[in-house]
Amino acid sequence: MAKKSSELAALRCPTCRTLVLADDPNLPFCSERCRSIDLGKWASGAYRISSPILDPEVLEGLDAAQLQRGQGRQDDHED
Repeated sequence: MAKKSSELAALRCPTCRTLVLADDPNLPFCSERCRSIDLGKWASGAYRISSPILDPEVLEGLDAAQLQRGQGRQDDHED
């Protein structure tokens, strides 16, 4: 059975799961309160990207930075 267009014009608030209509100014949230709660979760680090970094350019940059930090520590200990 096909969904009605009115059913497609709504979704659930990601914070409290309340039904939010497509014309709601707070979309995808149901209220400013839920929007602020979500922002607080991002700011506190509650949301994290759990997949590993697979981009070779990023990995090379990380390796170079780690090597530089390691060399700096060795230079400090060579007094």
